[in-house]
Amino acid sequence: MSSSEELIDIEQITVGHYNQSAARFWEGTRDHDVSQNRKALLRHIKGEGPFHLLDFGCGPGRDLSAFKELGHKPVGLDGSSRFCEMARQHSGCEVLEQRFLDLDLPQATFDGVFANASLFHVPKSHLPKVLGHIHDCLKPTGVFFASNPRGDNHEGWSGNRYGSWHDDTEWCRFARDAGFKELEHYYRPTGKPRHEQPWLATVWAK
Repeated sequence: MSSSEELIDIEQITVGHYNQSAARFWEGTRDHDVSQNRKALLRHIKGEGPFHLLDFGCGPGRDLSAFKELGHKPVGLDGSSRFCEMARQHSGCEVLEQRFLDLDLPQATFDGVFANASLFHVPKSHLPKVLGHIHDCLKPTGVFFASNPRGDNHEGWSGNRYGSWHDDTEWCRFARDAGFKELEHYYRPTGKPRHEQPWLATVWAK
């Protein structure tokens, strides 16, 4: 998928799905324990907090609230207007309403970017541009965390949501091509055989 018309359709339909199912999504994910992922981001950031963090694809605000409770200064970002409303309500944090394919991020501002289960919605043709924006919005010593569902490098529709299911090699190539240096990777959920760990978590230095 590469034409501007196709990209607009992909984004509008996917965001529309989340707007329509926002309350159901919140109930289904609010208690998911992703503290392992938050800790992975924070332990690699140099210096003393509180850290200025961007929760990229923050959804209804679960992780925004968790970062705030830890004493940090998180800012959310999501393309769903309903998610943005919910995230502001649940966390009390600033939340930017921006579509992933039309980002306007401040330069060299954040100590860390947390992209938990969000970047797989970006079509491969546009992923280098999105990763470039993330790279540029980080401070020189900034850290980038991403968790994505693993797959066989196909992309397409799953119901009314568009996704790209990268294998380990392809995802890491995209990140390295954007200028990132790998710090750590692991598979989730922990304690399972690899074939029962559908999520790849990676941590990167700018």
